[in-house]
Amino acid sequence: MHESVLLNEAVEFLRPNREDGTLVDATVGLGGHSAALLERYPKTRLVAIDRDPKALQLARERLRKFGDRVTFVQERHEKLIDILKQSTISGLLADLGVSSMQFDDASRGFSFRHEAPLDMRMGPDSTSAAALVNELDVDALAKILKEYGEEPRAKQIARAIVEARPIATTTELAGIVRSVKRAKPGEIDPATLTFQALRIAANEELVGLDHFIDDAVDRLEPGARIAIISFHSLEDRIVKRAFRRLEGECTCPPNLPVCACGAKEVVRVLTQRPQTPAALEQEKNPRSRSAKMRVAEKV
Repeated sequence: MHESVLLNEAVEFLRPNREDGTLVDATVGLGGHSAALLERYPKTRLVAIDRDPKALQLARERLRKFGDRVTFVQERHEKLIDILKQSTISGLLADLGVSSMQFDDASRGFSFRHEAPLDMRMGPDSTSAAALVNELDVDALAKILKEYGEEPRAKQIARAIVEARPIATTTELAGIVRSVKRAKPGEIDPATLTFQALRIAANEELVGLDHFIDDAVDRLEPGARIAIISFHSLEDRIVKRAFRRLEGECTCPPNLPVCACGAKEVVRVLTQRPQTPAALEQEKNPRSRSAKMRVAEKV
């Protein structure tokens, strides 16, 4: 069962700015955060968004007891403006990345620990990882591995993939990566960064994240909060920079005599350092160790 990361912290930070407001769970998953928010704030309504139809169905079942307080939408969170139209909201949570349910379902091809078709799609709008490894040239593959996996041997791994095509399964791909890159004792599996990079590329996880944050803040009511949980440095870096920019930090080149970027304070960042899981949570749920939550409040 998927364990919601930083559950208590997210619920406390996301107290709505008014009792009868509307909260948004932009990546509802199995509904753990949403259930806790609806219980903690009994007069609020909630919009539950997810691109994965299977996850959304499970969330429907879990949140059924809250009745018409919940509206479900199958869509990417980047389409927030289209979903909300002109509505304003009293708080928003986005728990980014792949869920434990997706990761542990061998048939979906997210993990190299199981023999499965090389898929990795979070929703029907995604490209399969198999399409990427079997259709892209060496340079395009290497760019994905370098940018999204920060893989130091990206070029060598990309060449090995192209030479071994066609590649159909997770274990085939993992074996190719391990033939190029061997792990020392105590290091992560050599295939980890390649699988991360392909998953991010297949699902366009970083595309539009900064614009999504802008759109979310635009829809927040004054005093409402946005909380974003990320699981790797690429996501967290985008969130950190977006919050700094929205806090009014000038982004102009240092040699400009006058600010030309129009920096304006829109939010107040409440987590100067990201919130991370306590030792007890990390012990109970090792997958939570990489989680970071940043929170901002609209001024």
